[in-house]
Amino acid sequence: MRFNHLDLNLLVALDVMLEECNITRAAERLHMTQSAISGILSRLREYFGDDLLIYVNRKMQPTPYALELAGPIREVLLLIKSSITAKPDFDPMTSNRHFKIITSDYLVSVLLSKVMVWANRNAPNITFEIIGVSDHSNEMLTRGEVDFIIMPDFYITADHPYVLLFEEDHVCVLWDENPDVGEQITLEQYITMGHVSAGFGRSRKLSIEEWFMNQYGVSRRIEVICNDFNTLAQVVIGTNRVATTHRMLAELYAQHLPLKVLSTPVKIPATRECMIWHKSMEGDTAHGWLRALISKMASNLNDQRHEADGATA
Repeated sequence: MRFNHLDLNLLVALDVMLEECNITRAAERLHMTQSAISGILSRLREYFGDDLLIYVNRKMQPTPYALELAGPIREVLLLIKSSITAKPDFDPMTSNRHFKIITSDYLVSVLLSKVMVWANRNAPNITFEIIGVSDHSNEMLTRGEVDFIIMPDFYITADHPYVLLFEEDHVCVLWDENPDVGEQITLEQYITMGHVSAGFGRSRKLSIEEWFMNQYGVSRRIEVICNDFNTLAQVVIGTNRVATTHRMLAELYAQHLPLKVLSTPVKIPATRECMIWHKSMEGDTAHGWLRALISKMASNLNDQRHEADGATA
């Protein structure tokens, strides 16, 4: 396809080159030879009247003009993908669509596992790829490398649409033979106890540390840092440590492990779990189908929680 004498296939190559800033890696991703990629770069330089990629200290870097082009090129390619290549006659029973979702293990356990059970029965050829949270999650969504981010609302940017799925509160999880804590935990105990926490990304940002420090002016004594939520409940068994985690996940593990679940000694703000997607996918039928399915399963979670709360009231 050509536009204004430009082969649009060259934009696909330019998009990859601007992301990789390396001819060898770009060639590998595009399944082409390095000489072919160099030839494409020469054609693009001639068309745009700019070097696009230059060597600085033996490393390839985009020119200022190339940086201006990067965003619009990515938007054009995503629009083509969602508007032209997407099939309007989507049928979940026969579709072999592959979805990539960035989320935490907690959300897989309480929400996406249910989505995938339903999909296995009603959309047997649709496949899923779960990708862990990283410092580059929002960039991956913006580049169209994933279909969704399902995470707390502080991951939301103004660039993409989103929907609130559900709110979740926090509880304390302890070994059920912990000798130091009975049927409730005081703030003094909570502050002095050893804690197990989850940290994510290169910065290892911990789940509630910043809020707790701002609120009480003290830091919890973190003795164990895990890289997922599912490990927290398991690590406290046989110790006098405490983990602060999501209620639904804690109650799930308490059904199978020697744990007790207690209210936190202070009211921790609820986590607002949201689903975020790229704005270019708004009109994609298959994408809309999965958005609706995830929203429905999240609504079921809310209903179940309200019923449980009513039963214990």
